[in-house]
Amino acid sequence: MLFDHLYNNRKAKKQPTEKNESHYRSIVKAISWRALGTIDTILISWLISGEFSIAFSIGAFELLTKTFLYYFHERLWSLTKWGK
Repeated sequence: MLFDHLYNNRKAKKQPTEKNESHYRSIVKAISWRALGTIDTILISWLISGEFSIAFSIGAFELLTKTFLYYFHERLWSLTKWGK
């Protein structure tokens, strides 16, 4: 009985219930994640360098590069069926 329950739960989870994420959702997720990451980078850079202008420059550059990297990373993962 327990094994039947576990098997049925596992089988139900394998059935796709949602579509792949939209490009818009991936963009919004990338922006929100990078905002948090950039704040962290600016704070760490400021603590290390002691200069806010250097920390802000590092954070701004990091924001642009990692947002694009994250977006393409998300799109590649949305193409795979592994783990869905």
